[in-house]
Amino acid sequence: MIFYDEKSRIFTLETAHAAYQMRVDRYGFLRHLHFGEKLCGGSCEGLHTVGFMSFSPAAGEMGEDYVSSLDLAQLEYPVFGAGDYRSHCLSVVFADGARNPELVYASHRVIEEKPALEGLPALHGACETLEITLRDRWAELEVVLLYSVFEEYDAVARSARIVNRTGAPVKLDAALSVCLDLPESGFDLLHFHGRHAMERLVERTPLMHGKLCVDSVRGTSSHQQNPFVILCDHAATEESGRCWGVSLLYSGNFTACAEEDQAGTSRVTMGINPAGFEWRLEDGESFQTPEAALVFSAEGLGALSRRYHKLYRRNLCRGEWARKQRPVLINNWEATYFDFDDERLVRIAKAAGELGVEMLVVDDGWFGSRFDDKRALGDWIVNTEKVRGGMKSLADRVNALGMKLGLWFEPEMISEDSDLCRAHPDWFLHVPGRGYSRCRQQLVLDMSRREVRDAVHDMMAEVLSGANIAYVKWDMNRHLTDVWSADLPADRQGETAHRFVLGVYELLERMESEFPHVLFEGCSGGGGRFDAGMLYYYPQIWCSDNTDAVERLEIQYGTSFGYPVSAVGSHVSACPNHQTGRTTPFHTRGVVAMSGTFGYELDLAKLSDGEKEQVKEQVKRYHALYSLINDGDYYRLLDMTAQRELSAWEFAAEDGSRALLNIVYSHVRANFVPPVIHLRGLTPDASYRMTDDAGREVGVFTGAVLMRAGFRAPRAESSYPAGANDYPAFQYDLVRL
Repeated sequence: MIFYDEKSRIFTLETAHAAYQMRVDRYGFLRHLHFGEKLCGGSCEGLHTVGFMSFSPAAGEMGEDYVSSLDLAQLEYPVFGAGDYRSHCLSVVFADGARNPELVYASHRVIEEKPALEGLPALHGACETLEITLRDRWAELEVVLLYSVFEEYDAVARSARIVNRTGAPVKLDAALSVCLDLPESGFDLLHFHGRHAMERLVERTPLMHGKLCVDSVRGTSSHQQNPFVILCDHAATEESGRCWGVSLLYSGNFTACAEEDQAGTSRVTMGINPAGFEWRLEDGESFQTPEAALVFSAEGLGALSRRYHKLYRRNLCRGEWARKQRPVLINNWEATYFDFDDERLVRIAKAAGELGVEMLVVDDGWFGSRFDDKRALGDWIVNTEKVRGGMKSLADRVNALGMKLGLWFEPEMISEDSDLCRAHPDWFLHVPGRGYSRCRQQLVLDMSRREVRDAVHDMMAEVLSGANIAYVKWDMNRHLTDVWSADLPADRQGETAHRFVLGVYELLERMESEFPHVLFEGCSGGGGRFDAGMLYYYPQIWCSDNTDAVERLEIQYGTSFGYPVSAVGSHVSACPNHQTGRTTPFHTRGVVAMSGTFGYELDLAKLSDGEKEQVKEQVKRYHALYSLINDGDYYRLLDMTAQRELSAWEFAAEDGSRALLNIVYSHVRANFVPPVIHLRGLTPDASYRMTDDAGREVGVFTGAVLMRAGFRAPRAESSYPAGANDYPAFQYDLVRL
């Protein structure tokens, strides 16, 4: 709910467990007061005044009121040049070269809906939105701040729209989405770093006097950093402590900056990375920043994650597949790579269908002259030497086996050795007259250009409309370099990277609108574009190219802090693993992959009869547990950053009627005493029958016993040399009696 007190000029946004409060001060500046636990109708006004500090200037009409300096204030949308020397959200250059806007309150209104953002992903659903207009004291530049309140999830969606009414062009050097100012210090920052095939590893760092920034200038959100951070108390755990999440719904260059300042207050800003960014805003035009989702929890990191999970499942993902059960698939990549034809694909589909798998996905190599990874990207025309009879023939044959058919595309890329590149050598990102970078034998199409997007769209649409294709894996296998567009003049090249992202979003919107029954999955060399912006366009993302079950424990652990299991692409793959060479038991691979959109990446012909029986059982078990895994509450039961021996996590139905406990050993030690694991999300005074994944009863226990006394993890026995017990996994089903 949104409240406004005209006398005090205080805005209060209330959710189920939290309150967000700000006020317009006597000079017209919009100051942040509180984002945290509910205030029960109270006001924070006057509680957080820092007092006088030398070298903190008084802006504009403040005269000599240095105590009110913007350098010492908690602000909703700080700007560069007006006396606030900390991280800022807006930097603007006016026609006369001035850089010192003073944004003061002009008006506000409450909208009984969640507005969409033109050309950008955004949360949706029933909610109230507060729109506050700030105006530069000296020129007709407006910043419209949007606050959409999702009460159930203790979430506030924030963005800004910058409107130029000055009568002349202005230049934006920075246009971030959100600032969160807290009037105290003593916080940690959690961020999620990594690299290709090892994404979203958790790092927890105390804030310092100075700026701690995580960012990407790679043209995508990247494997290396993720546009999601958490600010929390030093002592915060899974079950206790204050936590603030800041998640950016954007898939390009971003920055997240956290700092403690001279006055002992803390600030987090997030938005489009200003590095390389410039935007010319003509008179009468506006610029919309991406949306950021802020979530608060006073009950620790686990509650924060579960709020994000529900918010994104219900109010970010869209379309037919947002809540619909996804098919179990098999991808041919690790079985065949580029070496396949239609007969081999049909054999894979037949063998998979007999085991209960529901869809065959044909990965790279079905198009153009794509016999290896050095050619034909951009030529999205069926290779009839490999797929004889065309894609419709293959789809019909696969469908006749009771299976669906899916295809891999990489729409944003082009090979130098391709018909498209030979026909349009100016369509990829590069600066004419200069050399250009190559990566993974491919170049990047200029998706900011309409004619490029139209050409890609037409090729993809012809394939998808010509055959019964049920699924598309949308990949992107390199980052942006030589970012320059032939469509823009020299003084607007700083817009190219953002226009690239907007172009990708526009193409995705067109494809999904035209093919609403197709399940789209995102990918970028695995998890290189695993962000909330992409979840608006497709409900699942390939989590990592690293399919090693032991490595995936850490990758999926970090991913779970901000993203729901229903978004995590996870498959059982071949062993020895193609990325690490590790051999893990088939059962262990199944347990890990079940914490995601389940499927297979292996050659079924190489499986033993026993392993094929396990596939049947895994598919059957996943179907039975689908709702619990994808819609249930997710609990991290052990801290993977504190110990490395084993991982434990749980899914619990919201009503406490059922739970699934998962335990996987990643390091077996001699004489190791397994930890006691405290379950969560159960009904304390109810009894639960606990069975293992073979259906054997472990016992009947009350929820209180399992949550408060705990359950000791089973002991792992290792065999050397490497054998079936080296990375054991256990699943326990709990049903309330």
